[in-house]
Amino acid sequence: MKKIIPFFFALPVFSVLFLLNSCVKDTCRNTYNYTIYKPVYETTAQLKANIKSGAPEQVENAGKIVLLRQFIFLNEVEKGIHIIDNSNPAAPQNIAFVKIPGNFDLAVKGNTLYVDSYADLVTLDISDPRNVVLKKYSENVFPFPYYSSAIAYNPQYKIASWDKKDTTINENCGDDRLVYFDGRLAYQTNGVASSVPSANSSQVGTAGSMSRFAIISDYLYTVDEANLNIFKITTPDDPEYVKQLPVDFHIETIYPFENKLFIGSNNGVFIYGVGGFPENPVKLGQFTHARACDPVITDGEYAYITLHSGTSCLGYNNELDIVRLNMLVNASLVQMYNFESPRGLSKDGDLLFICDGNNGLKVFDASDVLNLKILKHISLPETYDVIAQNHVAIVVAADGLYQYDYRDPQNIHFLSKVSISKNQ
Repeated sequence: MKKIIPFFFALPVFSVLFLLNSCVKDTCRNTYNYTIYKPVYETTAQLKANIKSGAPEQVENAGKIVLLRQFIFLNEVEKGIHIIDNSNPAAPQNIAFVKIPGNFDLAVKGNTLYVDSYADLVTLDISDPRNVVLKKYSENVFPFPYYSSAIAYNPQYKIASWDKKDTTINENCGDDRLVYFDGRLAYQTNGVASSVPSANSSQVGTAGSMSRFAIISDYLYTVDEANLNIFKITTPDDPEYVKQLPVDFHIETIYPFENKLFIGSNNGVFIYGVGGFPENPVKLGQFTHARACDPVITDGEYAYITLHSGTSCLGYNNELDIVRLNMLVNASLVQMYNFESPRGLSKDGDLLFICDGNNGLKVFDASDVLNLKILKHISLPETYDVIAQNHVAIVVAADGLYQYDYRDPQNIHFLSKVSISKNQ
């Protein structure tokens, strides 16, 4: 049995077991294998000094993606951004890694990359992807992250990396164990470890459907657990925080389309208009569904929403909902399709691409939303997100970043793979 335990719990547990073993005979015992993650801290100043292009690194835990020009910007969950030159999709080149602890989301406009780092917004000049330059570091503009009951976020000392250690513990049957099961854990400490091509300025990168960052014109919109956050980026390398707008609880994704924002939450999809009033988005409509995690995309006429269970969203639905927008006044469900565990999705013309978790990537002819026809089912492990454009579908899966050519929908075929090494 493999579990995760905070570092500071290990010694007390061993001590108690030693005492019990010396006094009690013939007791019931269980053996558990634990992975202990001990945090390595940096001050904000140390963290900022290390935000720059470094040598390319092996992808280990791929997250969200943004495409702009020939580049793929791929999030390494909690660690930073891989920059991949995709001039030749059949042979992508991993050219640089930018270390950004606490990073999950990103957006790109022109030569400027916006990313989160815990509660902070980091603005980077990517004119030369091999020499990324930090332009602005905006502190505490996002809600403080929550690690676990074992640690509180400290804006002065931030987790830069994790030291990993495996251990085996023997425990008495029936004893209460000081073990948590909600992911990586750490402990609070007062100590700080030692620190470890020109573009059109209006070009906006294409983000995946799992994104929590979106750009429309001169504004960056981000979502957190309950709010829409607005930043003015008229001067790209000097974003200005404008305001925060409450939307709903348990917000997950944001998808820009023309002058609208489609915001996905556990409870449904909320549509906001920003045309003419980008600093004061106006709610135009919403569609409510059963509680579940739900990325959303749109083609203007329909919204495509995937719902999946088995997460903190606490839902039980695994389906694709297709919603007719009806001028946003009376959005209505027109069709529902069952899936195994759908996540990210993308649409190019009449082709609809859906990541169906461990059931791989599925490509549909969506010319008739009432009768989707599957064109291709590609077996991949734990697919997460997909972007389809310019006849190439880029898929984030558990073991790699895959690319497929769909120029001929009847002959969708493999182009390349950037492998992922699970060394965590």
